[in-house]
Amino acid sequence: MQKGRLEAFSDGVLAIILTIMVLETKVPKGADFAALQPLLPVVLSYVLSFLYVGIYWNNHHLLLASATKITGNILWANLNLLFWLSLVPVVTGWMGQNHFAPATLVMYGVVLLLAGVSYWLLQGCILAVDGPDSVLARALGRDLKGKSSPPLYCLGIAASFWNPWVAGGIYVAVALMWLIPDRRIERMLMSKD
Repeated sequence: MQKGRLEAFSDGVLAIILTIMVLETKVPKGADFAALQPLLPVVLSYVLSFLYVGIYWNNHHLLLASATKITGNILWANLNLLFWLSLVPVVTGWMGQNHFAPATLVMYGVVLLLAGVSYWLLQGCILAVDGPDSVLARALGRDLKGKSSPPLYCLGIAASFWNPWVAGGIYVAVALMWLIPDRRIERMLMSKD
């Protein structure tokens, strides 16, 4: 399979995920600003999830750009990642509609954790094909962000049971950590040309 086909498929799935999330946001009932207040949790959860999906889209693009060939394992690992990301609209809507109740924050964190693990597996499949001297291997280095995200998600899941604000803060912190552009792969790809 050509890399472009995998990228196009993945981009389409991610675009659908974002579309589903925005369509789940209902129009306020009323014509004044007070009508927006009940939607605040829904909008906040949407913004956070939009950031997460955008971060995955950006990093997925760079990850695939670094791959030299696409194998069956890479295809399955990519589908696994897309599966977990496809659940983001469900947990986002549930969390927003229920004002960040503990169970909703737990499930949101579980989906984020499994998406992160799936991204790591996809990365590993690409590294297995391209080898330890590949652009991706050199770019990742110690991969502090990648290694710190799963424990932080687990901490957020645990915090959901005793303090939803702390859990939400942890999920926001991880998103902000990844929002700061990760130029490692991009720099390596540019130096390769």
